Amino acid sequence: MTSEEFIKFMTEEVKMYDLTQPLSIHTPPWPSYMPLGLQYFKRIAGAHMGQGANGQIITSSNHVGTHMDGEIHFYGAGRAVGQVPLEEWVGPGAVVDISDEVEDYGLYTPEMLMKKVDIKKGDILIINTGYHKYAWYEQGVDEIRYMVKHPGPSPDFPDWALSMKFKWIGVDCGSADHPMNTILRNWHPGLFKEADKRLKEKYGKSWDEMFPPEVYYQIMHLKLFPRRLVHAENLGGDIDKLSNKRVYMGAFNVKGIEMESAWTRIVAWTP
Repeated sequence: MTSEEFIKFMTEEVKMYDLTQPLSIHTPPWPSYMPLGLQYFKRIAGAHMGQGANGQIITSSNHVGTHMDGEIHFYGAGRAVGQVPLEEWVGPGAVVDISDEVEDYGLYTPEMLMKKVDIKKGDILIINTGYHKYAWYEQGVDEIRYMVKHPGPSPDFPDWALSMKFKWIGVDCGSADHPMNTILRNWHPGLFKEADKRLKEKYGKSWDEMFPPEVYYQIMHLKLFPRRLVHAENLGGDIDKLSNKRVYMGAFNVKGIEMESAWTRIVAWTP
């Protein structure tokens, strides 16, 4: 294929999808993190000796809206986001829609994902739990449900993810960890009791029996990041248009050489 043939193919025969949330001062950060702050420090009409320009100052944590958690977010000996080669952020992948099989506090399993679409070793894996519909910009906005009640991985999921050698994982909710395996279980004790009760009803085990805290606390961060398997959180946008499809995908992060995590634009392409 010549350069011109390639350009023609990409222009006329490939469709692009944006799996990124819009970003606003109203976008909730992960609980306890600094939200986005934005202000003008100069305006077009405010210049001396002629027309000026709009200029803004932004203050924020890296965990607002669609973002990539970097290795050093939880692993001090890891790489900052900007130190990871671009090749590790792009490649083939699968967008798996399990929204019809999960509910508040639910668990998703490798088997649940693999029966939906062909998932291959070395893929980028995107998990559509359906909880993006509760994001701040959607009509069904529900911040507690989005951050504290969303589904999360089953006990065997982290080892399966490592065995599959995924490039990275993306989720359409507040965290790639189950919220009840994070500090949120302590900050929302009433909701933890609710989650514990549902788990006992469905699986016959208490939360701490199925997920011993010394093993499963933030496991998707603490166990996977040292193995260079990171994840993007708060996906949305066109994610429902790619349900159970194989795609080519890229995460385009800010190339911050000291950044523990970064805002990212996540894009997928299909024929």
